[in-house]
Amino acid sequence: MRKTYSRSHANRGAVLERLIDMTNKQYRNKGVADVRKVPTPVQITGNNRGRVTGYTMKGEWVDYVGIRNGMGRAIAFDAKETSNKTSFPLDNISEHQYEMLKSWHQKGAQAFLLVSFTKLDEIYLLPFKLLETYWEDAKKGGRKSIPHPFFFMNCDLVKSEKGYVLHYLKSV
Repeated sequence: MRKTYSRSHANRGAVLERLIDMTNKQYRNKGVADVRKVPTPVQITGNNRGRVTGYTMKGEWVDYVGIRNGMGRAIAFDAKETSNKTSFPLDNISEHQYEMLKSWHQKGAQAFLLVSFTKLDEIYLLPFKLLETYWEDAKKGGRKSIPHPFFFMNCDLVKSEKGYVLHYLKSV
């Protein structure tokens, strides 16, 4: 099954991921943590004289995994963006991403989402336990999104500080 994406859809999240990648490099260089982006799996369908064709496959991982120095705890998280100003739709998270975060959390990892409200220019760290509450409620027919005021009241706002582009580990 081949999917085609518009350029804007394909690049959705690229700005947030670039900020995270720069921060992760800073963390590695300072010996704070080693967190890496998990590559998106690609199925190669052909190679015609050096022109490779294929499609991205459904991943089984989240965007980033790693370990924090000094604590020795694993880190697993996904980066999500929404242009919605009032809430974060839970359908932005796939079932496999949620299940992986849950599994890693249950085994002692620091599992979370970095959620960017692009039109508000705000990025929040949503710990897995808070995500779990909304996810399980939605499965029972409850609200299918997390309201922005919930982030404002219960999650840490992640920003540039102490020389880090996006100092998310401060909140972990």
